[in-house]
Amino acid sequence: MKFKIITGLLAVIAALTYSCQSEQEIEFMRYYTTGQQIYQSKCQNCHGVQGEGLAALIPPLTDSVYLKNNRNQLACYIQKGIKLPIIVNGKPFSGEMPPSNLAPVEIAEVLTYVQNSFGNKLGLHNTEMVNKELVECK
Repeated sequence: MKFKIITGLLAVIAALTYSCQSEQEIEFMRYYTTGQQIYQSKCQNCHGVQGEGLAALIPPLTDSVYLKNNRNQLACYIQKGIKLPIIVNGKPFSGEMPPSNLAPVEIAEVLTYVQNSFGNKLGLHNTEMVNKELVECK
């Protein structure tokens, strides 16, 4: 009997918690949590567990200024890779990033995760944004 009461109370609390979130918050969390999984399996080996990068080869993902200023290019970097040296936080990085083979939705998810982790707070980067950015890749 106690088990049924406790289970019922937990179900009510879960329903109330879920219903208190806006659709935007739910969408953000869906992108963020899936993006975290993608980051761990595809990006973490090079960029690090905490987005710290690697010496002068792989840039950190902790500089929100760089991420913010180049937000419309990040999807292109992920999809097509990058060969040019870049400067992050005043430091040059010359490593090469290979193309990712990720679908646009996966790129959006990993960008949402990266842009809201490691000290960054840049909000949702959705699939619509990524599709637009991919069309405009240089």
